[in-house]
Amino acid sequence: MKLSSFIYFAKFGIKTILLQKKDPILGTIILTDKCNLKCKHCSVNNIQSVIYPYEQIRKEMKQLYQMGVRILFFCGGETFLWQDSGKRLRDLVTEAKRMGYLIVNVVTNGTFPLDLPQADLILLSLDGNRRLHNQIRGDTYDTIMKNVRNATSDNICFYMAVNQINKNAIRDVCRTAKRMRNVRAVSFNFHTPYPDTVKLALSRKEKARCCKTIVQMMKEGAPVFNLKSAFPYLIDQRFPTPCQQCVVMENGTLSVCGRCIDVPGLCEKCGYFFVAEYTLLFRGNIKIILEMLRTYLKYV
Repeated sequence: MKLSSFIYFAKFGIKTILLQKKDPILGTIILTDKCNLKCKHCSVNNIQSVIYPYEQIRKEMKQLYQMGVRILFFCGGETFLWQDSGKRLRDLVTEAKRMGYLIVNVVTNGTFPLDLPQADLILLSLDGNRRLHNQIRGDTYDTIMKNVRNATSDNICFYMAVNQINKNAIRDVCRTAKRMRNVRAVSFNFHTPYPDTVKLALSRKEKARCCKTIVQMMKEGAPVFNLKSAFPYLIDQRFPTPCQQCVVMENGTLSVCGRCIDVPGLCEKCGYFFVAEYTLLFRGNIKIILEMLRTYLKYV
């Protein structure tokens, strides 16, 4: 991370904590809900299979920037399917950097070639070893591994949603991340139980066991991009939601925190690690602050 970016984020954090402000710093733009996969745990893809136009995306980028957002995520659907008016995903990342965004990340399922060195991080969904990943996402594991090996930059971060199917594969994903030269880190979430995927949710005991495994992998040198200080809050579901400093833009509609905020009762069952980490950070939790400093300086 550049020193100038670090100083900007530090000032934002201090102001937010001391003045209890709710201004956003992290924003996500949904480029499309179209996806080439039909994953068992996903409830937000291929609802309309719409690719949003370039000028609309650019307008949304400007709007979020004017709101104060400086960390931008492009999400889908599958982001690498996005194209419009001769523009592709690379053009959006470049345009976001030109606008002044300090960190620009992309979320992908990894089934397309990973030639995107302009992104700070490519968060690539990997949901276990070959058998379990393919059980969730179809026969894609080998394609993803090939794309990771052939990636043009080392900006890849594995992104694992832990659920009832893959809860015992955390070690596999950590060890894969550790040995692959183009993978910078691995980040975890617990499954957030949308109404049609409730059966995949973990119990408190299962979450505790998963967090214990993640901590053990950290001790073994796995490059985990999560904050263990937040684990007790995630296990007991006692972090504040929603995260006021995070927003999502989809098709001109702005939501606080995530697209799940309007689903009754779902916010209280949130499994997103970053929500716990950010809400605790901006409440002034000292352990979270110090650990986030170390983690972000290392991996971003």
